[in-house]
Amino acid sequence: MSDSAGLLPEIQSPCIGTCTLGPGDLCVGCFRSGEEIASWLSYTHEQRRIIMNELPRRAQRLFDE
Repeated sequence: MSDSAGLLPEIQSPCIGTCTLGPGDLCVGCFRSGEEIASWLSYTHEQRRIIMNELPRRAQRLFDE
């Protein structure tokens, strides 16, 4: 029996288990939008990388407000 789960690429996620949407529809735990959270598994590695690179700026904006 083959283990097809072993063929799936590792999915990097910024989730820390604090799933609460705050200002601007951003999660106060990972700084992704509700849409990004819901679609995360369907995103390509490139799409996830782009979002991951944006998260520090989002966090800064969220805490500056």
